[in-house]
Amino acid sequence: MKGVFRGAFNRVLALAARFLPGATSLRPWLHRLRGVKIHGRVFIGDDVYLDNEYPESIEIHDGAQICLRSVLVAHTRGPAKIIIGRHAFVGAGSLITAASGSVLQVGDGSVITAGSVISSSVPAQTVVGLQKAKPLAHASVPLTMNTTYQAFLDGLRPLQRKQRSKTGS
Repeated sequence: MKGVFRGAFNRVLALAARFLPGATSLRPWLHRLRGVKIHGRVFIGDDVYLDNEYPESIEIHDGAQICLRSVLVAHTRGPAKIIIGRHAFVGAGSLITAASGSVLQVGDGSVITAGSVISSSVPAQTVVGLQKAKPLAHASVPLTMNTTYQAFLDGLRPLQRKQRSKTGS
């Protein structure tokens, strides 16, 4: 178990790293002080959260980029390990989380698209992510500050499907 002072110090460094400038200089340096293993030159965007409880369980390799507001959690009821490979790209708003006792690797040269949730390893040079957002329903009642959620739900209508031509094309 870590001491209270070390835990508090790590959290102060983590906060500084999230909000101070220096995506390729100051932020990586602050995370190194916390115990994150950083190899070479990396990019850590604004408001990136790297595990507070087990920063030493995160390893980031040369050329990796972790973009705006991404979150790396290297524990779920105990420490795990997250390895971000060389020249890997983690898109904005992504969540990478590893289960206790596991090793989650984002392979060299792989790309995680913005807003993705990753809970298992990504092979090298692979693009992973969510499909593009698609329309789900027509909102006949807008969700305003004065609209109840139930009224909004009651106002949802199915989308009209595109009709196929009768010639089969």
